[in-house]
Amino acid sequence: MSQPIKLRGTDIFDGRQLAGKSKVLILNQDGTVLDILDAADAGDGVQHIEGILCPGLVNTHCHLELSHMRGIIPEKTGLPAFLTAVMTQRGLLNTDPATAMAAAENIMREEGIVAVGDICNTAATLPLKQQGCLYYQSFVECMGFVPAAAAQRLAQSREVYQQFRALNGPLHHSSIVPHAPYSVSNALFELLAGLPENTLLTIHNQECAAEDELYQHKTGAFLEFYQRFGMDISGFTPAQTSSLQACLPYLAGSPLLLVHNTFSSEADIQAALQRALPVYFCLCPLANLYIEDRLPNIPLLRRLGATLTLGTDSLASNHQLSIWAEIQAIRTRFPEIPLAEILQWATLNGAKALGIEGQYGSFEKGKRPGVVVIGAQGCRKYEM
Repeated sequence: MSQPIKLRGTDIFDGRQLAGKSKVLILNQDGTVLDILDAADAGDGVQHIEGILCPGLVNTHCHLELSHMRGIIPEKTGLPAFLTAVMTQRGLLNTDPATAMAAAENIMREEGIVAVGDICNTAATLPLKQQGCLYYQSFVECMGFVPAAAAQRLAQSREVYQQFRALNGPLHHSSIVPHAPYSVSNALFELLAGLPENTLLTIHNQECAAEDELYQHKTGAFLEFYQRFGMDISGFTPAQTSSLQACLPYLAGSPLLLVHNTFSSEADIQAALQRALPVYFCLCPLANLYIEDRLPNIPLLRRLGATLTLGTDSLASNHQLSIWAEIQAIRTRFPEIPLAEILQWATLNGAKALGIEGQYGSFEKGKRPGVVVIGAQGCRKYEM
């Protein structure tokens, strides 16, 4: 019978709290958690690790298929200009997308990411996901702001979704999701809300001020964006409320992951928290700084009791796909937030948001969450 793996670090973060340096993590040879014991009870064969032992990290928002766009779009252009660049340049680059995606996934694995909520506009990531190196929730995006095209747009997304759905299993799940309030018409929202058994939902939320300006007054930078792409939005009537509050009724049938939340007000957050099903707020601080040069109101989200998770967004809007880099960015700007709290955002909260907490996110008996070592040199996967 094979001997268990016994690890003792400078501390152990178990998914909820730092357990203390006197604890030893006991694992099966395949990485299944057997126990966390006091060092005095762990017996012989304990490996001493320089760094904090932590469950594998969960990246709840990524655009892996944009990995070939690294360094292409200038920083701090604002979201409408950023979106224009993505839409006009993503298919014109010489970099091989498959090679870029594989390299990006490999770096995520090396830095201890074990699960990813990945946004998909095409099936480009499907061959990579078939290899089963990470757990993926593939969010197949649907978008179309012209009501007359709603049925056609949904049909296009369903074709992509069916390809991902065939992969569903222990290391993959998929759903069809709205892209953002500024890119989904009410007619398309209604069609998406009517899809049976379509969970989990996510949406880009209030990433820029122009989004709320559109919904409140039908003014702002998105009008120029629509004109640039020849989109007739004469049928759009502003809700005279925030974009989030206008869209929440369409998102009621599933747990919900709200991404970015850069311009969310207290009233918006409270409205989301009042929904019957769970809601999670994903923070992508480095991408927010890259695009809008602004961070979400993290102190407000904490004060209101929002359940937070972390994401990286894409290499079009970030210099790396590193949850540890996102953690460092938050700690630099908000040093009062305890490390253990942010680590919970990156582990157990992220696993709950993706519906995989039965396997990932914490060192609990029977789980196989992966092990990360956080030390002076950064964050790395522990190889069994």
